[in-house]
Amino acid sequence: MDKAVAVQKEVVLSVEGLTVGFGSNIVLDKLDLDIYRGEILGFVGASGSGKSVLMRTVLRLLPRRAGRIRIFGVDVDETSEEERLRLDMKLGVLFQHGALFSSLTVRENIQVPMREYLDLPQAMMDELARLKVELVGLAPEAADKYPSELSGGMIKRAALARALALDPALVFLDEPTSGLDPVGAAEFDELIAKLRDTLGLTVYMVTHDLDSLFSVCDRIAVLGNKRVLVEGTIEDMLACDDPWVQSYFRGKRARSIVREA
Repeated sequence: MDKAVAVQKEVVLSVEGLTVGFGSNIVLDKLDLDIYRGEILGFVGASGSGKSVLMRTVLRLLPRRAGRIRIFGVDVDETSEEERLRLDMKLGVLFQHGALFSSLTVRENIQVPMREYLDLPQAMMDELARLKVELVGLAPEAADKYPSELSGGMIKRAALARALALDPALVFLDEPTSGLDPVGAAEFDELIAKLRDTLGLTVYMVTHDLDSLFSVCDRIAVLGNKRVLVEGTIEDMLACDDPWVQSYFRGKRARSIVREA
């Protein structure tokens, strides 16, 4: 195999045989999924199918009943607390609706991960927060604002700045364009693509936004029947004969060029 191709296909997140349930309700059953270095993976599925459950399980925010999770080649069940801490520092998370702390300014929100994982002087944290604010396209004065003073688009950018606080290699985005108008959503998609290219990020994006899937995602994985139904490019989605996949990508709200294909 060509070396460049091998590097491109390096697996940074591997989920094998994952089973998650709550009481008698099995949400995910023997699910497998790989994410490759440098890609933007769009993860889609019907409402309530378990998209956010999978993301939160990978982040160890929810327990699992079976399965193995490897991040950057490290089995999360076979690591010391110190190794898990180092892994956590390589991950950034943007939760749905931003999940900013309402009592903290944007600068203080960005500094939360720094205070948790690092021992830095205040002046350095202030400078790092300033750089993150600039990185996500917010005006400098936004750093001193509280979440209640921000627009929906600004909240998303501030939350993304916090997700990037520790310079992660793998970023999880949960419905990053939900609640944004079409222009704001398109601008946010462009920002994600730009950050991936400039910072070398790998992006796992849970989304319902068809425009995001078409414009910035290198690959798509569809969740259904408690596991990944199909994964691949937009062309692979269009060729899939699963009824839900067909209705999603060729339905009334799909892009007209696709419906005509």
